[in-house]
This record gives sequence, structure tokens and C-alpha cells, in this order.
Amino acid sequence: MKTLLLAAVLFITALTVSAQVKPFKFEGAKRKYLLYLPESYQPNPSQSFPLVFNFHGGGMTVAEQMFYSRMNEAAEKHNFIVVYPAGVNQDWNVGFDMSYQKGTNDIGYIKALLDTLKRQYRIDQKAVFATGLSRGGFFCHRLAAEMPEAFAAIASVGGPLPDSVKYFHKNPGQVSMMQVHGTADEVVKYDGKATGYASADSTFHYWMERNRLSGKKETKQVLNANKKDSTSVIIREVSDKNASVALVTIENGGHTWPGSDSFNIGYPLGHTTKEIDINDTIWRFFAKNKKR
Repeated sequence: MKTLLLAAVLFITALTVSAQVKPFKFEGAKRKYLLYLPESYQPNPSQSFPLVFNFHGGGMTVAEQMFYSRMNEAAEKHNFIVVYPAGVNQDWNVGFDMSYQKGTNDIGYIKALLDTLKRQYRIDQKAVFATGLSRGGFFCHRLAAEMPEAFAAIASVGGPLPDSVKYFHKNPGQVSMMQVHGTADEVVKYDGKATGYASADSTFHYWMERNRLSGKKETKQVLNANKKDSTSVIIREVSDKNASVALVTIENGGHTWPGSDSFNIGYPLGHTTKEIDINDTIWRFFAKNKKR
């Protein structure tokens, strides 16, 4: 048992150490990002790789997001590249506490970073995705609204549709969307916040309409609670050949990354469910929703 535990620790450590910190200058400001290449990324010009952007929550560093989400393990398992961009002052512009249009140009930053990564690495341009936690999840909705030509799908964890994104959303492009949210989230409410952000359910229905899926048949999967875990998971999904929209509801779940280790930053984050490995769930959603 000790040997197996040590091997697991060494494996996870190797995955995180292999990530590279990269400087990036945008509009005169110094930024940075973490990049993780799976071991399968070898010199082979004929093979391209999916790219997943993973956005940190407000006040978090890129390293904390990497360690907490443990997405490098999924990248090894499923052979994709992960990039963890850093926001200015550990934040993302979604219209909260700053001007949506005149605040930090995070959309321009991601466009420039994506162009750079496409030049430097073998990126499958039909398989560029985004996920994020909390403020990073809110920002994923802005990316879907403003960069549908670049992103095939997004998966927001604990960050439903901001009112500002809905107000300024004028681009008709389709982007598949998965919303992951705990019903006991006390940081970002599952039922939404007036003049702030939509509920998880309203977010689900908004993207159904934007992706022209209203009226399509909905599937529902329930993962029952067990004795060790007071949560259960409900997955609702609507899709057609062009796009998918899913809502993953974590009953009694908190403001956390499902399937990960508990993470205490001094806030009442609530319960972390072990019912589901959200990284695998997100990846399966991404893999079936590449650009057509």
C-alpha cells in the first residue's frame, strides 16, 4: 500500500513539475501562463492536439488552479494540451467591479495567446476548449459569446452566465456549453443573483436558445448519493449534430471542483463531491463537441 501511495504521489508531482511557466507581453503589460504538454506530444508533424484553456478563480494563481483542478492528469489520460492563463490582479473581466467594454482587455489577451500557441504548437483548431472555476467560469461564458469562431465548447464550474455577457452578446455563432454548479454554493448562488448573474438553470436554457436547441429532446442522468458523500449528481443535456448544452447539478455541492481534493482558502466553499470526476466528464463533453 505504501509503495502504491508513493507511486501515486510521484506521478502527480511529475505531472505538475512538467508544466512550464511562460512569460507573455500584451498591450505593454507583462502577463504569464502555465503550459502542460502531455507525454504523447512528441515530434510528429502529422499529429495535432486538442487545447484546453483552464481559467483560475478570482484571487487564485495559475499554479493553484493547476494543482486544485488536477487537469494535467486528464491531459495525460486523454492526450490534450492544457494552458493556464493568468488574469490581471488574479481576475477576469466579466463586467464585475470593472467596465465590461473599457476594463481589462482579457478577450484581446486570449486571442493573442491563442494565436501564439497555434504558431508554436500543433493545435487541432477544431478542438479548442475552455473551462474555469468561479470568476474563470464566468469568463468562459464571455469567451463563448465573443469568440465562437475559435472555441468549440466551454465548461464553467461555479460560474453561470453573467448579466453583462447576456447584455452584450451579439455574435450568432454556436458554442457548446456545460454548466457545473452545486446547489449549496454560498459563494456563487445556484439560483442566481439579481443584477449580477443568471441561475444555473437559466444559464442552461439561455445557451439552449443561442445554440438553436430549444424544443430538442432532453436526456437526464442521475448518479445517486452514497453513504460517504451527501451529494448526488444530475446531468441534463440537449444536443443535435451542431452543438450540445449540458447542466451538471451537484446536489448539496459547494463552490468547489467536483472530484478534487478539498481546498480551503478561508471562504465557506462547502462540500466537494466525490460522486464524479468532473475532468473526465468535461473532457467527454469536449471530445464529442469539436467544431464541425
